[in-house]
Amino acid sequence: MSNPVYLALDLPQLDAAKALAGKVKAHIGGVKLGLEFFCAHGHHGVHEIAHLGLPIFLDLKLHDIPNTVAGAMQAIHVLEPAIVTVHASGGRAMMEDAKAAASNGTKVVAVTMLTSMDDRDLERTGVKGCAHDQVMRLAELAKAAGLDGIVCSGQEVGAVHRQWKDGFFVVPGLRLPGNGANHARGDQKRVVTPRQARDDGASVLVVGRPISRAEDPVAAAVAIEATL
Repeated sequence: MSNPVYLALDLPQLDAAKALAGKVKAHIGGVKLGLEFFCAHGHHGVHEIAHLGLPIFLDLKLHDIPNTVAGAMQAIHVLEPAIVTVHASGGRAMMEDAKAAASNGTKVVAVTMLTSMDDRDLERTGVKGCAHDQVMRLAELAKAAGLDGIVCSGQEVGAVHRQWKDGFFVVPGLRLPGNGANHARGDQKRVVTPRQARDDGASVLVVGRPISRAEDPVAAAVAIEATL
């Protein structure tokens, strides 16, 4: 992959999303369309963004009984996504069925633990131990289920990469050097820089607000690209 940066394009207005992606397309490797975008714009919106000619990452975080997730995966075949997410906490059977139902050209990756959560949040859900341990457990489960890889924070990707050499690792929650203050992090808690995540084994770097909310999105995308 020449450019691992995928722009998180979760804007409520389709025209604005298309305009932003069009501006920075020369400096990103793909576009991530999440739940907000998909609920607002559906298949039509995905097709509109796909006209830009960039790979599409559908970050839908599917999580339901195996049969339902398999049906949802089949329903998005027509969109030809490069990457689709499911929740690892849905269990091995769900992940196996998701992978079996996906298109041949689609990578299915499992979300381990949201980057908006920390150890305290994890404990409140009834799971004992630290975020690192939870990510490692779910990564092993995803590997056993035959998935292509996982989504995790940059704080865990190095350890996962050492255990899963040929895995495909998506890292969100990235912030630029010097943007470590709480206001820059937003609702993200476990963050690293794009360069650090890439060095530790990330296959895809998901970048949202550092580009989408920058005064000059093109300059921001160029700056991130230059660090890689």
